[in-house]
Amino acid sequence: MKFPGRRRHKHYFPVEDKDPLINQLHADDRLKRSYICGIDQIVVDIEAKVDQAFLDEFHLQRGMSQVIDNDVTNALYDRLKRDDMIDYEFAGGTIGNTMHNYSVLADDRSVLLGVMSENIKIGSYAYKFLCNTSSRVDLDYLQPVDGPIGRCFTLIDDSGERTFAISAGLMNHLRPESICQTLIQESSALVISAYLMRTSGDETMTQATMQAVEYANKAGVPVVLTLGTKFLIEQDPVWWADFVAKHVDILAMNEEEGEAITGHSDPLLAADKALDWVDLVICTAGPKGLFMAGYVDDSCKRETEYPLLPGAIPEFNRYEFSRAMKKSLCQQPIKAYSHTAPYMGGPDIIKNTNGAGDCALAAVLHDICANEYHKLNVPNSAKHEQSAITYSSLAQISKYANRASYEVLVQHSPRLSRGLPEREDSLEQSYWEQ
Repeated sequence: MKFPGRRRHKHYFPVEDKDPLINQLHADDRLKRSYICGIDQIVVDIEAKVDQAFLDEFHLQRGMSQVIDNDVTNALYDRLKRDDMIDYEFAGGTIGNTMHNYSVLADDRSVLLGVMSENIKIGSYAYKFLCNTSSRVDLDYLQPVDGPIGRCFTLIDDSGERTFAISAGLMNHLRPESICQTLIQESSALVISAYLMRTSGDETMTQATMQAVEYANKAGVPVVLTLGTKFLIEQDPVWWADFVAKHVDILAMNEEEGEAITGHSDPLLAADKALDWVDLVICTAGPKGLFMAGYVDDSCKRETEYPLLPGAIPEFNRYEFSRAMKKSLCQQPIKAYSHTAPYMGGPDIIKNTNGAGDCALAAVLHDICANEYHKLNVPNSAKHEQSAITYSSLAQISKYANRASYEVLVQHSPRLSRGLPEREDSLEQSYWEQ
C-alpha cells in the first residue's frame, strides 16, 4: 500500500528500520492487507469524433447515455470502422476505471465483480478489456458467460459534448449467487454506480448489486455510489434520494448529477444537501475544481490554515483540516467542507474528460483504504483514537483527488498507465506542502 498524496516525511508507514519493541515480533509476521470491491458492467469504450448528422442517422440523443440493440450496434461500429472514425478503444466502465486507477495509485489489490466472456479470442473486446486492466485488480471473481461483454461508444461532437451509446451484450447478467458474501464483508468499501440499476427483462445485475449492498450494509462496510449521469437520476430523483439515504455511505457526483438529485445547481449546496443522506460527499465541478463535504465530531475538528472562502455557505472551509467521520459516531456532529481549484489551473489542452471523475474517486478510495490498512496493522496508534473514515484531512484528500484527475485530463485513456510521480516535473511543489 502506497500512502496517498505527497508527504514531507522520508518514511511514513510502514518503516523498514524497526525499533527494539517491534523486533520482538516474529520474522514471519506479515502485514494485514485491505482491499476494496467494485461491481461493474464490463465494457470496452470506443471513442470517436462525430457530428450531429451522425447522431441523427442512428437516432441518438445528443448528450445522453442510451442503450442500443445489437442491430444498431453492428451498423454503428461498421460505419465507424468504414470511415476510419475511431480514435481509441479502451477497457472501460465507471467502476472498472475506478478499480484500475485505485490499484495503480495504491499499488494494491482491488476486486472487480461482473461478467466476462467464457471463451476469449485474441483481439476480441473481452481480450482488450483484460489487456488494459492493472494486474493488481483481482478478476478471479468475475462470472463467466457464454457471449459478449458490453461496448460503450463515446461519441464526441465539435463542442466537446459526449453522447454515450451502450451495447449491453451480457454485461447485465451478473447473478446474485455470484456475489461472495465473505468477500464483501471483509472489504474496506463496496463501490457501485447508478448504471447498475438500469436493467430490464431477464437481466439480473440489479438484483446482484442489491445483494452485495445488503451484505455490505449488514457488515458495516461503507457503500460508495457514483451517480454516473444526470439523465438517469432525473428520471426519478425521489427514488434515488431514498436509495442513497437507506443504503449509501459515500456519494460521488458532478455538479449536474448533484443538481439532479438535490435540486441545487451550486455544487457546495448540493454537497451540503447530500449530507442529509450520507457521511461523505465528493462533488467534481469541472473548471471550478472539486468540493468535499463530511462530518466531524466537535471535539476532533481542526481549523484550516488557509484563507476562509466565500460561497453559498460563508467561510465554508473553516474545518477542512478535519478528518471525515461517520455521523453516527459523532457525539456532536458538525459539517466540514473543502474546495480545491484544478491542479495548476487545469491542463492547457483537455484531451479527455471521460474518466476524470472516476480517477478522483479512486484517489479518495485510496485514502479511505489506507486508513483501514493502518488501523489493521497499527491498531493502537494515536491516529485511531478518532474514529475517522479517512486517513487524511478533507483538504489533503481534495488536493490528491484533483491531482490524480489531472493525469486523466491530459491523456486520451480514462485509465492511468502509472502512478503519480514521486517528484513533480513542475515547479508547483507548494501545492502539496501547504
